[in-house]
Amino acid sequence: MLEKREFYINGQWVSPVHTNDFEVINPSTEEPCAVISLGAKEDTDAAVAAARNAFDSWSQTSKEERMALLEKLYAIYKARSAEMAEAISTEMGAPMALAKTAQWGAGAGHIKNLMRALKNFEFEQPLGDHAPNNHILYEPVGVCGLITPWNWPMNQVALKVIAAMAAGCTMVLKPSEVSPLSSLLFAEMIDEAGFPAGVFNLVNGDGVGVGSELSGHPDVDMISFTGSTRAGVAISKNAADTVKRVSLELGGKGANIVFADADEKAVVRGVRHCFNNTGQSCNAPTRMLVERSVYDQAVATAADVAAKTSVDLASIEGRHIGPVVSGLQYEKIQGMIDKGIAEGARLVAGGPGKPEGLEKGYFVRPTVFADVNNEMAIAREEIFGPVLSIIPFDSEEEAVQIANDTLYGLTNYIQTQDGEKANRIARQLRSGMVQINGEMLGAGAPFGGYKQSGNGREGGTWGLEEFLEVKVVTGWL
Repeated sequence: MLEKREFYINGQWVSPVHTNDFEVINPSTEEPCAVISLGAKEDTDAAVAAARNAFDSWSQTSKEERMALLEKLYAIYKARSAEMAEAISTEMGAPMALAKTAQWGAGAGHIKNLMRALKNFEFEQPLGDHAPNNHILYEPVGVCGLITPWNWPMNQVALKVIAAMAAGCTMVLKPSEVSPLSSLLFAEMIDEAGFPAGVFNLVNGDGVGVGSELSGHPDVDMISFTGSTRAGVAISKNAADTVKRVSLELGGKGANIVFADADEKAVVRGVRHCFNNTGQSCNAPTRMLVERSVYDQAVATAADVAAKTSVDLASIEGRHIGPVVSGLQYEKIQGMIDKGIAEGARLVAGGPGKPEGLEKGYFVRPTVFADVNNEMAIAREEIFGPVLSIIPFDSEEEAVQIANDTLYGLTNYIQTQDGEKANRIARQLRSGMVQINGEMLGAGAPFGGYKQSGNGREGGTWGLEEFLEVKVVTGWL
């Protein structure tokens, strides 16, 4: 893991124009696990030029040609699963059990589902029987800048890279500098699969450097970004002068509405979901809204689940949560826990500081607050750690009002055995996704949100369409 890798531009590994070393930190140990170079304007320009030069030929390939290359990549990705899991676990702290399954598996699932979407997608369609000589063409948007976060590295890389490739776009990927090892490994796989030079390019860098260069670059036709709402706003402003397409997948503050008639596992399921990936998921159900008649029992159950949630090194096997990704993230979470206590929320599990025996590493105690109201910072701000806020409600109308009283609108959750009520509430919740009674998203379902959770949809056919322009041609023969 200590081997230094450079940038992948125009089908080869190249050195940066300027030496600007950056240490990648293993969050379990707080020690460097790799050194990368952070790119600058010249590196970004070279990558964009390579993508631009490759676009004309790649955009004209058939979907059968693109499918054949994606199938090769899929086979390589599966064959090198152990390497990918180790890279993800080392760089961002996912426990090995999670890295081998959900973290690696997210990439595999998206490659497979996007190949299915490509196979079934019609890039040329008639407008309709009423206008037989009007034809609709779906064409690649062009050169795409893809900016991905650290929390689910292959989930986001696959959603963007594979969709862009399938659509016929060329691209420059800037992975998070905090978790770049998995993306460098993915670049090796793309190279091994034999994609033409310039179709895929990778430049490491931070948001201020490479990220801003991509979002404002006149030869980049589209930016697809996943990350914080703050960064999404900055990217949108920087992209405005070139009127490029900007697709954003941003933060969330999901409400998990637990009614008195919820199944007996609903609270346990909700707490575990909140703590999954050490709470570092934008769609985590971090606000648990509980009907008052079962509120006290729900609080006791949540506290018990938190107390029994093990925390340990990412490198070891077992069912536990690992560290959060960085010292900066650790301090932010500690500050939010302190703020929850200061605002008067009742701490029923966890709290400030590190778990016993884990003094080194960015480990956080699984934390549960009860008696939270929706005006508290812990109920309004995205904490991105294993911290759950529990809020009581008295009526269906109040639950919906609390759930929707947020800047975000990514995922909400409903727990009830009354199907009519569940469907009625799902229609009222202002979010891009609603999950009822633990039902997960199906393969190829659109992932994305309302309001300040962003404006894009990723996955399956919707993810493919994000990277396509729509053209109408009249007089088609």
